[in-house]
Amino acid sequence: MRLLVAAFLLLALGASALAEPVHFKDCGSAVGVIKELNVNPCPAQPCKLHKGQSYSVNVTFTSNIPSQSSKAVVHGIVLGVAVPFPIPEADGCKSGINCPIQKDKTYSYLNKLPVKNEYPSIKLVVQWMLLGDNNQHLFCWEIPVQIEG
Repeated sequence: MRLLVAAFLLLALGASALAEPVHFKDCGSAVGVIKELNVNPCPAQPCKLHKGQSYSVNVTFTSNIPSQSSKAVVHGIVLGVAVPFPIPEADGCKSGINCPIQKDKTYSYLNKLPVKNEYPSIKLVVQWMLLGDNNQHLFCWEIPVQIEG
């Protein structure tokens, strides 16, 4: 049994270490620069998101401004219509960022993207923004995804 647990942990660590950066469209990172985006697991694009599962999101970015706060806003864009997509924690300061955010410092923003069972099986674009003070876009990225049963 211990060998099975050790093998599972080794596989899980190996999979996270091999996570490939995701190609994304910058949708208006007005006061920040995205260095890298990882969605795990997403071995190929478009990412296939399975209902009932949760996906980790890691954005490495540099802020061009100081900000006391940060708030994530996520949408699913279907046929050009932005539909709010709830996430477990919208406060970026509770998602790997040590606030206040400092100018020219690089941060790793970490969050989860839960895919609920009631979501339809559909192709869409996920849009993820992190807003600083005065709703300035610290980052904004978009990726195409396929939600599957």
